[in-house]
Amino acid sequence: MKFEGISDFISHLSGSVASLVKIALLSKGASASSDIGKGKELVILGNGPSLRNTIDNDIDWLLAHDMMAVNFAANSPEFFRLRPTYYVLADGHFFNSLRSDINVRRLWENFATVSWPMTLLVPTKYRHFVKPLLLNAPELKIRFFNLTPIEGFKWLNRKFFSLGLGMPRPRNVLIPAIMEGIRLGYSTIYLCGADHSWTKTLDVDKDNFVISIQPHFYRDNEEEHQRVRETYKGLKLHDVLGSMTVAFRSYWEIADYADKRKVRIINATPGSMIDAFERK
Repeated sequence: MKFEGISDFISHLSGSVASLVKIALLSKGASASSDIGKGKELVILGNGPSLRNTIDNDIDWLLAHDMMAVNFAANSPEFFRLRPTYYVLADGHFFNSLRSDINVRRLWENFATVSWPMTLLVPTKYRHFVKPLLLNAPELKIRFFNLTPIEGFKWLNRKFFSLGLGMPRPRNVLIPAIMEGIRLGYSTIYLCGADHSWTKTLDVDKDNFVISIQPHFYRDNEEEHQRVRETYKGLKLHDVLGSMTVAFRSYWEIADYADKRKVRIINATPGSMIDAFERK
């Protein structure tokens, strides 16, 4: 690994030291790497609007693969048609708002009715929250991952990634989804519905409030629109854009890790703004 100067070396060194501290404080009890996906292909279903077209026109191709769904997808009728093999939740909202958010409550109710083998992947810190909710869901298994953000020397980062101690900064759910797909041993990972066209939906209203309407392949109800409005309330535009930068940078770190693991990541999302992966 080449460095552009002493300041670049110090930056990587400080990143690795900080990562070691975060691992010591935050990382624990992640599920082990697996070869369950060896020689197989995985399709990760982002919830972007383009997934609607993929479901309508390529349903047979989807059903021929193992699939991984995320976030509120289980609240859509398509969830019970697609019957994904895996499901990833990463945002604390899904674990802290069971009583206050009707959509979160419906999500967990739908998980309890799953009638096919499905593995739910959640952060380790919500281990004690999840298990009681799934006592009456015999078809569900649980897998845990660490959301700890890892930075610094790439060679060291890759070791931490493989051990499940952390991942590139997890700005959104697609980042842990891809990382877990790699740790499950899949040789090829397709991304569908990963539009990431956030910059096209940003606006600032007359009161200087940042507005971000992020459409999904399903129709959000008014409760969810209100939650998003409250989430963005008080945020500054440069903070929102900076957060997007973090996500796109993390994809390049994932691409480097996948290349070293000989895992092919293919972005099959029409019009996707992600520029780190092969397109097809």
